[in-house]
Amino acid sequence: MARIQGIDLPKNKRGVIGLTYIYGIGLSFAKSILNEANVSLDKKVQDWSDDEANKIRSIISEKYTVEGELRAETKMNIKRLMDIGCFRGIRHRMGLPLRGQKTKNNSRTRKGKRKTVANKKIAAK
Repeated sequence: MARIQGIDLPKNKRGVIGLTYIYGIGLSFAKSILNEANVSLDKKVQDWSDDEANKIRSIISEKYTVEGELRAETKMNIKRLMDIGCFRGIRHRMGLPLRGQKTKNNSRTRKGKRKTVANKKIAAK
C-alpha cells in the first residue's frame, strides 16, 4: 500500500484512479504526474516499485499544493472575501449560493433544511 501526503492509496486500483484519492489531485493531474514519473497509467498501485512511489511522492510535494495546505489556502481565500465584504463574501457569510443561482425554489444544499414559517391568523370579530 502506497502512502502519499498522509493518504493511504487503495492498492487494488489503477494508479491514475488511486492518486485521485488525494485532495487536490484530479484525473488530469494524476495522468500528468504518472507521465512525468514514467509510470504506466494502467499499472495498479500495489505493483508500483519503491522507486516509482518515491518518484511520484517527490513530484507531488514539489509541484502541487495538496491536502491540508490546499484546504488551509481555500479557507483563507474564503475568509478574505468575507473580511473585505464583497458580494461573494456576503453570500458565504449568509450561507447562500455564490454564482448567480436563484434561491426561491432551489439551493437546499446551501440553505439547509427548510424552516417553515406559519401564516398569520385573521382576527375573529
